[in-house]
Amino acid sequence: MNQRRTGIIVVAFVILLGIILAWSALTYTINPGEKGLVFRKFQGGLDKETVYGQGFHIKWPWDNVYIYDVKIREAVSAMEVLSKNGLTIKAELSYRYKPVDEEIGYLHDEIGPDYHDRIIVPEIRSATREVIGKYLPDELYSTKRESIQDEIFQRTSKALKEKNIVLDAVLIRDIQLPPKLKAAIERKLEQEQASLEYEFKLARAQKEAQRMKIEAQGKAEAYNIISSALTDKILREKGIEATLKLAESNNSKVVVVGSGKDGLPIILGDK
Repeated sequence: MNQRRTGIIVVAFVILLGIILAWSALTYTINPGEKGLVFRKFQGGLDKETVYGQGFHIKWPWDNVYIYDVKIREAVSAMEVLSKNGLTIKAELSYRYKPVDEEIGYLHDEIGPDYHDRIIVPEIRSATREVIGKYLPDELYSTKRESIQDEIFQRTSKALKEKNIVLDAVLIRDIQLPPKLKAAIERKLEQEQASLEYEFKLARAQKEAQRMKIEAQGKAEAYNIISSALTDKILREKGIEATLKLAESNNSKVVVVGSGKDGLPIILGDK
């Protein structure tokens, strides 16, 4: 009985020791921001349809696990490209990307973990050369920069989507032109800015002149209306009214009515 019990204990210990030693081969953990695939050596190979999320998982010791980082990542690409007129321009782009979470099985089967270097970088460079090649240097340096960014993004995004990769954004970080060309473009931009400023001042002066003209015309019309309405009789009446009001002042002593020019009153004497 004791020998049997001892045998059971030994077997259990051996099994436990084997589990401990094989623990890393039997289990795996997927961290936040990651997805996992399993290659089943004796069950059909890579399981492309089943994507495992974060947490603790168990597998057969002979199966292989592939972990993919599915968080958005950023990369920078610097390159030399030719503009529309054949000048060499140095461009630096940054872009954000990630694999499509539920399609990493197909991404792994068709491309592999180095999909960034094998697919994204060539597509970004190719699209950048094609797009920039349609523009002149001054357009790259100023007016068309956002349009160029958007066109590069649209071209690259479409190509990467077919490979189960999401392109989140493309940004032009820097455009370096030959020094003489850069100086010429900056002078041109300064002249354009000065011209716009002059046109603005001219337009403002013209509006002010128009305003003053309208105001003068309004005053002239008002004076004409008043002049046509004022007769000698009305003027005399208004003069008498004004003189009588002045007579009420403490500074007035004598008022002679009808003795002034045109019959207007005269005020004599001051305190």
